[in-house]
Amino acid sequence: MRFILNILAVMVAFWVTTKFVDGVTVQGDPSTAKYWGTLLVVALIFGVINAIVKPIVQALGCALIVLTLGLFLIVINAGMLMLTSWIAAQLDIPFHVDGFWPAAVVGSIVISVVTWIIGLVIPD
Repeated sequence: MRFILNILAVMVAFWVTTKFVDGVTVQGDPSTAKYWGTLLVVALIFGVINAIVKPIVQALGCALIVLTLGLFLIVINAGMLMLTSWIAAQLDIPFHVDGFWPAAVVGSIVISVVTWIIGLVIPD
């Protein structure tokens, strides 16, 4: 049950990001099930990337994370968002991030903040 709630939280975070960050887009009409299905698939892709790739990148970039007092994590999160966009493009999913700066960086910050706020609201 917790996994489903986490995926739904990330889906909502992606929806908020597409609304407030120029350059992060999901094609389609928000009133259709296909639009929300796309957000769900993108959230799943993002979850898999964060579970598999992100720990490896964090381990390799540990020195930079410590040196920048954690600010390099924003760069890593933006890279994970760009990787999600690339995988979505390979799977013909209508999700796109225009570029690293500012779309991916600002988008990763918005996703992190929204999922953190939702995580505070959702009970364990």
